[in-house]
Amino acid sequence: MFNDLKETIAAYKARDPAARSTLELLLLYPGLKATRSHRKAHWLYNHNMKFLARMISQASRRRTGIEIHPGAKIGRRLVIDHGMGIVIGETAEIGDDCLLYQGVTLGGTGKDTGKRHPTIGDNVLIGSGAKVLGPFMVGSNSRVAANAVVLKEIPPNSTAVGAPARVVKKEGEKVNFVGEVDQINIDDPVILELIMLRTELEQIKAGLSAG
Repeated sequence: MFNDLKETIAAYKARDPAARSTLELLLLYPGLKATRSHRKAHWLYNHNMKFLARMISQASRRRTGIEIHPGAKIGRRLVIDHGMGIVIGETAEIGDDCLLYQGVTLGGTGKDTGKRHPTIGDNVLIGSGAKVLGPFMVGSNSRVAANAVVLKEIPPNSTAVGAPARVVKKEGEKVNFVGEVDQINIDDPVILELIMLRTELEQIKAGLSAG
């Protein structure tokens, strides 16, 4: 457990330029507090002490503004930036080295049973206000842009933008989010297509006028 905490603190320092010291992280960062509480709640949940597990998770929610169901599975070195309004459902799974911003929801669609929430691969960034809804996979080394609404599987090494989200493949390029946390400068492929069509239309109109 100590090694896990040490790794997580190092991950916060690597990804958050505002993180000044280990003491500040331990005492003042709600994301770190929420994940530490979740480790305890998840252990109780897996040992059939579900009521006590929920008590811990709800107490953590009141303290941090982050709600993580004790049944959720969270990998190593998760970084939660600010974190207010994050909701992580019971059957959600998060891989290693992921980064979540405030307002993220890893939820269900309300019609599924059993596995109801998404599985997030390793090294995934999910931007502010994004909603990932349903029992599908978000592939490793992918990112979900701010306010995207993801309703279907995202392949590895991809970027999802929009509502509903659309995928931009990162052809042959592995995405590495350590040191690269830009969640807003992402091209929307539909907008780019519309701009291209408009340019072509203007060229056709200019040709007709010249003729």
